[in-house]
Amino acid sequence: MVTVDVHTHVYPPSYIELLKRRDQVPKVREVPGTDVARLIILPGEDDASTPSTARGRPVGPEYWDIDRKLAFMDKHGITVSVISLANPWLDFLPAGEAASMAKTLNAEVDQTCRSHKGRLFAFATLPLSAPVEVIVEEVLHIKQDLDYTRGVIMGTSGLGKGLDDPALDAVWKALEETQQLIFLHPHYGLPGDVYGPQKDNYGHVLPLALGFPLETTIAVTRMILSGVFDRFPELQVLLAHSGGTLPFLAGRIESCIAHDAHLKKLGKIEGRRTVWKVLKTNIYLDAVIYGEVGLKAAVDASGADRLMFGRVFLLFFVRLFC
Repeated sequence: MVTVDVHTHVYPPSYIELLKRRDQVPKVREVPGTDVARLIILPGEDDASTPSTARGRPVGPEYWDIDRKLAFMDKHGITVSVISLANPWLDFLPAGEAASMAKTLNAEVDQTCRSHKGRLFAFATLPLSAPVEVIVEEVLHIKQDLDYTRGVIMGTSGLGKGLDDPALDAVWKALEETQQLIFLHPHYGLPGDVYGPQKDNYGHVLPLALGFPLETTIAVTRMILSGVFDRFPELQVLLAHSGGTLPFLAGRIESCIAHDAHLKKLGKIEGRRTVWKVLKTNIYLDAVIYGEVGLKAAVDASGADRLMFGRVFLLFFVRLFC
């Protein structure tokens, strides 16, 4: 029996060094008078008035030491991990730097997997601030030249305008044709003011517990509304955190689409893939939901055969790695 963990992040040393050289978010901030560094990646969390415990998170070798990763896997009975660069990926870099850094990071991670053959696979990182043709070139390079990569990880910003941006069609097409899975992960959350004037008293709870799931739900709903899965019916997307709130809200979203007069006038109701169809044919969900109620909703929405283990619950998925 093989246990595959699909939601497990790393920050390779070259990426940490990149963040240490930066003076703007995202960056790694050294804490004066200590040997502690804090990783600051969320928008707005570098405000000096914010309590220090809400300004980033401690970062150390556990983020890049693969021996620690393997020890964790052994302790918890995990056979294989599919490692991926965590947010904010390369979205913040200028086009030229993003393209070269993507090749460097992807080669570095692939070599790490090669050095631990059979234990590690990877989701590669795309240079999404680069021109579309450069991104497509990297998609093809990942498929052709990286032996241990099984897809890509992306945030919800896409090229900067969201995942319903028509300019992404060339990228979706390349990913569909090369049969690479997209691991969609949140980063930007919701605007800070939605949490109210007391938000800084609550640490990271509101943006992580609510902002991340809603960000994911909105991003995928925009993909559905814009017809991404109609144009690319074989596209496969793994949603982090059991799809945010998508399994719970799928019925409401579908009802709103089906009865929207504006969409009907535009001829976008008939012949489309329903939300339920997308959930059961284009979407995989991980099990990082932290509760049995949410896990059951994920199973009911997409099916147990489309739910993947992600550190929290013991489910098994080997189809992509055989």
